[in-house]
Amino acid sequence: MNGTLTLEERPVAQEVAIDDRGIRLLTVIGWMVSPTTWLSLLHLLAGFVIGAVVFFVMAAAIATGVSMLAAFGLGIVVLGLALWLAGQVARAERARFAFMLGERIAAPQLPPISQRGLRRLWRLVTRVHVWKNFAYAMLRLPMSALEVGPLILIWSAGLALVTLPFYNGALPGGAAHLGGSRLTGFWPVTLATLLGIGVLFIAPILTRALAVADATVARWLIGSPLQAELTARIGELESSRAQVIDAAEAERVRIERDLHDGAQQRLVSLAMELGRAKVKFETDPEAAAAIVSQAHEQAKEALAELRNLVRGVHPPVLSDRGLDAALSGLAALCPVPVSVSVRLPVRPPAAIEAIAYFVVGEALTNVAKHARATRAWVSVEHAGSTLGLVIRDDGVGGANPSGQGLTGLAARVAGVDGRLTVTSPPGGPTSIEVMLPCGS
Repeated sequence: MNGTLTLEERPVAQEVAIDDRGIRLLTVIGWMVSPTTWLSLLHLLAGFVIGAVVFFVMAAAIATGVSMLAAFGLGIVVLGLALWLAGQVARAERARFAFMLGERIAAPQLPPISQRGLRRLWRLVTRVHVWKNFAYAMLRLPMSALEVGPLILIWSAGLALVTLPFYNGALPGGAAHLGGSRLTGFWPVTLATLLGIGVLFIAPILTRALAVADATVARWLIGSPLQAELTARIGELESSRAQVIDAAEAERVRIERDLHDGAQQRLVSLAMELGRAKVKFETDPEAAAAIVSQAHEQAKEALAELRNLVRGVHPPVLSDRGLDAALSGLAALCPVPVSVSVRLPVRPPAAIEAIAYFVVGEALTNVAKHARATRAWVSVEHAGSTLGLVIRDDGVGGANPSGQGLTGLAARVAGVDGRLTVTSPPGGPTSIEVMLPCGS
C-alpha cells in the first residue's frame, strides 16, 4: 500500500506497454492499406497528368494570343479565352479535390459586374482571383513534378528492396549492386529487405503530407479568400439568428393566443359554473351537484389545454435530472412505444439540452400524429464536441423537410450552429438526425 507495484500488477503493466507498441505498429500498417493513402497517391499522379495537359494548352493559347495582338486585336480575344479557360480549370480542380481528398475548397464569392463592353472586360481582367486561377493553371505541372518525383522514388525503391529476394539472382552479375557493393548472401539481402519495409512505412506519411501541401496551395490560389469566407459565415449566422428570433416570436404569439382563446375562456366558464352551483346549492342540491360535475370536467379540460400549451417549455426535470430523465418522460407520454438510448459521459450545456429536448418532443409529437408508426427509437450520444440525436420510426414516411414543423426545428437547431437532416422516403422509415455543437 506504499505506492509500489505488487508482483501481480507488474505483468499487467508490461502487457499494456506491449499492447501500445502493437497499436502503433498496426496504425502504421493501417496507413499503408488505408483508402486515404491511395486516393492521395492517385490524386497527386492525376495532378501531374492534368498539369501537363493544362500547361501546354495554356502555353499555346498565350503564344498564339501574343503573336496575334497585331492582327486587328484578335490576340486579345485569344488571351481572354486563356483566362476563361484558367477559371474553368480552377472549377474542375475544386471538384477533383473534393472527390479525391474530401477537401471542400470554396469558390470565391464575388459581386456582380454592372458595367458593359470594355469596362466590364477591364473589371474582369483586374480581379485578383482571375490571375490566381491563371497562376494555378501554369503552376500545376511544376508543382506536380516536385510532388510526383519523390513519390515515385520512395514507393518504387521500397517495393524494389522488399521484393529483392525474389529476383536478386536473375539480375546482371548475379546480384543487385548498391553503393558499389554486390548484395549477395543472406544478411545483405535481409538487411536490404528490412530497409525496403522501413521505406514503405515512410511512403504513406510522405504521400499524405504532399497531398495536404497540395491542398493548401490550391486553397490559396483557387479558393475563396479568408475575408469572403468570414463574410459568408457572418451572413449564415445572421440568417440563423433571425430564424431563431422569428421562431421565438411565433412561439410567444402561439402561447398568448392559446391562453386567451383556450385556457382563459375555460377558466372564466368554470368560475361562472361554480357561481351557479353556489346559488343553487341551498335550493336545489341535485342541480348544484350536476353543475359541479360539469365544472369538474371543464377543470380537467383546462388542465389538459395548459399541458398542451406549455409543450416545448423547459421542464423542471431537465434542469434537475438531465436529458436522460427528461427524454424518458417524453417517451412515456407518447402514445407510440418509444425506446430511448442516452449515452452522455458529461452533461451538455443547458441551452443545448433545451434544444435537444424540444427537438425530440416535437419529433415524437409528429410521429404520434402523422407517421402511423408502431414503434419509435430515440438515440442520444456525445461524441467529442458534438451532441448527436437520432429519432427514427417505422411509419409510412413521406415527411416534408420544407414543412412548417420541420422547418421550425431546423431553424432552432441552426441558431446554435447545428445541423438537422431528415430522411423520409415514401413508405418509410423516417429518420431525423441532429448534430448540436457543445463542449467536450
